[in-house]
Amino acid sequence: MDRLDRKILAELQVHGRISMTDLAARIGLTVAPTHRRVRDLEASGAIVGYRAVVDPTALGLGFEALVFVTMKQSDHASLLGFEEAAAAMPNVLQLQRLFGDPDYLLRIRTVDLDAYTRLQDDVLSTLPGVQRFTSTLVMKNVVVDRPYPAP
Repeated sequence: MDRLDRKILAELQVHGRISMTDLAARIGLTVAPTHRRVRDLEASGAIVGYRAVVDPTALGLGFEALVFVTMKQSDHASLLGFEEAAAAMPNVLQLQRLFGDPDYLLRIRTVDLDAYTRLQDDVLSTLPGVQRFTSTLVMKNVVVDRPYPAP
């Protein structure tokens, strides 16, 4: 990956729907080599997809919680069972396995506190291998989905 590829990635992170013509002009190439580079970045896995960034409140998902999960056991079957069950929950926007304690961090969006309480009581508490949940309620998002910095 060279300087031009990094410029392409920087532009596409901010302007994902930019035309090839405009992208080429911004990085200082003609359209054909720019298009080839974008296809190569997609094929290599550097670009993993394109999506619309949606305001969660427009979907009625105005409540966000960060949930720290400590597992009873850390054997492979317990961890895999928890990961599969948590990943299948549509309200789990992010699921990260951590070093140390706690074992996992989940970012969850729901309609409101009552919906989150029901989700925790009825679904989260039944996930396999869980010893303890600690929830932190998000007051305000300051930085969300910032583009990756250029190395």
